[in-house]
Amino acid sequence: MAEELVSVGKVSGIFGVRGWIKVYSYTETRENILTYSPWTLTKGKESKEVRVIDGRRHGKTVVACLEGLNDRDKAAELNGWDILIHADQLPKAGHGEYYWADLVGLQVKTVDGKDLGTVEQMLETGANDVVVVAGERERLIPFLQGQTIINIDLISGEMLVDWDADF
Repeated sequence: MAEELVSVGKVSGIFGVRGWIKVYSYTETRENILTYSPWTLTKGKESKEVRVIDGRRHGKTVVACLEGLNDRDKAAELNGWDILIHADQLPKAGHGEYYWADLVGLQVKTVDGKDLGTVEQMLETGANDVVVVAGERERLIPFLQGQTIINIDLISGEMLVDWDADF
């Protein structure tokens, strides 16, 4: 059985002339992506494992130096590649904390018992995160634990929400 990989970012460009890359990180804080090594880079059917040897936050982005990558043109070839890590590299989530990857695919039901569909993805909006639910139609539900998100049960694969099914 293949080990589960989790998406933690994307190569978003090049930085400087020595082969460094810009990274759009999905981790909180953004520079935490640098603590996970090796990375598995994927694009389409291509995949390669790389080691992070240096990096830092640079404005709103993160820049990284990968082992064996010291050429600007070779770095540019990685633009758009997804950055994945092995799931066991992540620390265990604390009580009431969830990795977005764990929420995707959960069945979403209202407190009234109506099935809204499944969590398709999570969005970061700045004000609060949003659950994108795909069912008979798409719904965007604010991820506010204790308010709109009443319960998350990863074992049963369900998320209970206080949300008007007509909204």
